[in-house]
Amino acid sequence: MQKIRLAARVDEEQSRRFQAMTSALGITPADALRTFIIRFGAEGGFPFETKANLSDIEAFASEDEATAFASRLSKRIIDEAR
Repeated sequence: MQKIRLAARVDEEQSRRFQAMTSALGITPADALRTFIIRFGAEGGFPFETKANLSDIEAFASEDEATAFASRLSKRIIDEAR
């Protein structure tokens, strides 16, 4: 079967971690990607759980409540970053 080249863009840190982990496992990044692609096809999708448990999530009562939450969260993140 003819082989084709696939490419993906990832940020530099993700690439470094991926290369370090594949090296630690004694395989190449290409080997890891080939393994993932084979399993993806065999499983008919991701070979691991990718969905969030939505039963624990409660919707906001209103748009105002959601906006207030987002504002508080943004402020907390900015304060923690300082």
